[in-house]
Amino acid sequence: MNKNIKVIIPAYNEEASIGKVIAEIPDFVSEIIVVDNNSTDNTSEVAKSAGATVLFQPKGGYGNACLKGMEYISEEDIKPEIIVFLDGDYSDYPSELTKIVAPILEDDIDFVVGARVKTLREAGSMTFPQRFGNALATKLMKLFFNSKFTDLGPFRAIKYEKLLALNMEDKTYGWTVEMQLKVLKKKFTYVEVPVKYKNRIGTSKVSGTVKGAIFAGVKILSWIFKYSFKK
Repeated sequence: MNKNIKVIIPAYNEEASIGKVIAEIPDFVSEIIVVDNNSTDNTSEVAKSAGATVLFQPKGGYGNACLKGMEYISEEDIKPEIIVFLDGDYSDYPSELTKIVAPILEDDIDFVVGARVKTLREAGSMTFPQRFGNALATKLMKLFFNSKFTDLGPFRAIKYEKLLALNMEDKTYGWTVEMQLKVLKKKFTYVEVPVKYKNRIGTSKVSGTVKGAIFAGVKILSWIFKYSFKK
């Protein structure tokens, strides 16, 4: 495969998992970019030794880490054709990246989300707040935008030029839903691809705490209602 595909992995205290994630990403990927989101462990060292480019983002927040990765790519001379976003906790199966990018490469789709369907999920891999939040958000997107999304899965791929056109701005937990809402508003083509999902290594930064789950829910709903009434 001669396509220029880059992977951005936001990571916070993922030293136990990040090496496994990097090792299972297919070889055709041009560059793996791990954004250390102010970790207090050896995430950066493990990622570097596994062959990734490591960036530092001292400002906390999932969106901040993703934006840092995009900033780095914007300064490179040769721009990628596709950007893949992947979590660093080993809950996804990095080898399925081939499935994630296939609709873009084969059918010229703009945006692909890895949908964590129930039949492919390991027991306990998605908490109740995650399942409830996904169901509520996707039902609201269907109601307001006639969306076909069923998940806000973090494992996703998008054409680089389309990603730039979205003008992403959320700095925390609203990043994924912001991307999907803007894809809908701009009428980009999109599909979901069913992916396997397993119990993460370590504790979820979002759904692993009551505070995180509530804040994530508020961010998701605020983005949906913001775009529901935006012309």
